[in-house]
Amino acid sequence: MNAAGVNGRQPDGAPPGRPTLRSRAEETDRAAVTAVVASHQRMVYGFLRARVVDAAAVDDLCQEVFLRFLTSRPPAAQGSGEVSAWLVGIARNVLREHVRRCTRRREVAWTELCLDIDAAAETGGDDADDRLRRLPACLDGLGRTARTALDMHYGENRRLGEIGRHFDRSEGAVKLLLFRARQAVRRCLDAGGPVPGEVADD
Repeated sequence: MNAAGVNGRQPDGAPPGRPTLRSRAEETDRAAVTAVVASHQRMVYGFLRARVVDAAAVDDLCQEVFLRFLTSRPPAAQGSGEVSAWLVGIARNVLREHVRRCTRRREVAWTELCLDIDAAAETGGDDADDRLRRLPACLDGLGRTARTALDMHYGENRRLGEIGRHFDRSEGAVKLLLFRARQAVRRCLDAGGPVPGEVADD
């Protein structure tokens, strides 16, 4: 018996030359995937670009997000909002992996801070993108020492000892300063704007 099956019919019963059920299903899946990519690509790209300093890496990360979406087989009945949430969850996982495998820590320090903000947003039920947009104002609301310490640590990837020598402080004091600065930023983000008198300096 040949691959066409009995009486020349294909294995699923379709006459020769006509699409099989499997091929039709695959074509439908491709059409659905194309629609998802077309309608969500800008959102995913924007989410990643806001959190990654290296613009050249964003295209690869975006592609990885959609590849994982294809292999994760989300329920077909999901609405657009659910698909967006699914894609954002995948994007966060891709970013975490990007941070872990990147040997040039300066390039991912901003991503680490953004992921921390995202985690706080999930806990508080807030919108992560809104918090990210408020971040510059919250950083500007810090005292000069706290802001400089955050810039050195996250923006320049300076070690605690290096920052300590800059401020003539111990590593423990710098660690406490950074902790207080992050807490001040978080309170600012939770409040929706700078908190009066919040400087996070000693």
